[in-house]
Amino acid sequence: MNHSVDRTAPVQRALVLHPTRPGEGDARDPGARLEEAVGLAQALDLKVEEALVVPIRSVTPATLFGKGKVDELKAICDVEELDVAVVDDALTPVQQRNLEKAWQVKVVDRTGLILEIFARRARTREGRLQVELARLAYERSRLVRTWTHLERQRGGFGFLGGPGETQIEADRRLLADRIAKLKKELTEVRRTRGLHRSARKRTPYPTIALVGYTNAGKSTLFNRLTGSKAFAENLLFATLDTTLREVKLPNGRPAILSDTVGFISELPHELVEAFRATLEEVQEADVVLHVRDIANPDTDAQRSDVEAVLTELGVTAESGRTLLEVWNKADLVTGEDREQLEGAARRSGAALVSAVTGEGCDALLQGLGALIDNAPEVEVMLPHGDGEAMAWLYRNGRVTERTEDGEIVRLSARLDAQALGRFERLFPDAVLKAAAQ
Repeated sequence: MNHSVDRTAPVQRALVLHPTRPGEGDARDPGARLEEAVGLAQALDLKVEEALVVPIRSVTPATLFGKGKVDELKAICDVEELDVAVVDDALTPVQQRNLEKAWQVKVVDRTGLILEIFARRARTREGRLQVELARLAYERSRLVRTWTHLERQRGGFGFLGGPGETQIEADRRLLADRIAKLKKELTEVRRTRGLHRSARKRTPYPTIALVGYTNAGKSTLFNRLTGSKAFAENLLFATLDTTLREVKLPNGRPAILSDTVGFISELPHELVEAFRATLEEVQEADVVLHVRDIANPDTDAQRSDVEAVLTELGVTAESGRTLLEVWNKADLVTGEDREQLEGAARRSGAALVSAVTGEGCDALLQGLGALIDNAPEVEVMLPHGDGEAMAWLYRNGRVTERTEDGEIVRLSARLDAQALGRFERLFPDAVLKAAAQ
């Protein structure tokens, strides 16, 4: 998978702006919000020449910023010879158009920026379909070509309109047709994913889903727990497409671990809708691990953002879901702060780990084993030579005890209802009885 910068493309110089309004109830520090916006811009290979927090006393409907501030920012664009201005806020189509005219640069708002990152990172067919659907839903509201990829994507559209049909009417009709086609294709993708999920349900493997704010270290933890090499980098939205791998729990029982797309504050509604098929992995999981970057000063605000999306998906403790917080990047916290963090983790029941060093990961796996190992115990008696049945039990359940009595092997094993049913069908000659409690 190639995530390297395209050196043949001209480097675009950017101005990044984070507007703040008086009385905003945002728990984040404006400087941290600006830093995140810079990270988003850099994820698109933009060269950020200037980054500013811009206080707004009152919103100007036509341009968001007041006239004096628009002129001041225009001067920065001219002096720095910028190509792009990133506004870390939701702009109306009118505001975006007017700012482009005033500054003579491309203007991209937060939603457009995140959509563009997703468009570049999606690798699977499903991911590309989801991103395109989200982007077209966004474009439909404004019908402005803010990025050249839209011209390439919609090349040749202009001459397809009927006699007397305006360009905007033609664009709207074509967008509506394309959106309908994408929704149909995604419905088929969801059906296929549902079949795969049903097949997994027929196996006795519990499922564990990793969720968290973007760049919380989910993919690094995923690699640590599964021993795989999924792409992981200190980069916003390094992972978009859901990855599934088997993980061995300490009791020997396998589980399926899924790594999902990272969340972010003010995640565009279009993306939440488009990625519902991917996020169904979270909705169906037996255990949801909320991975937090505990070293980030904004960790509490990031937690709130993730919980808001989970609530929208119906994944809450109140709905009977098993959620466990994993406090990652513990290696970055030292001294007295570390002592306080360890105490807070013990009080809250969170797992304190470092996916980079492996600290706490064994304890996390032990905790996961205890969380999902609630299957009843049965006693199985098998002929000594029945290696196939014994291997199946070890592979698909948790064998807690084994004794041999002459030609008979007695195994105490934990099997959930589905696994027990399959075992009885596959090995009808085995003698089973409920284990003594």
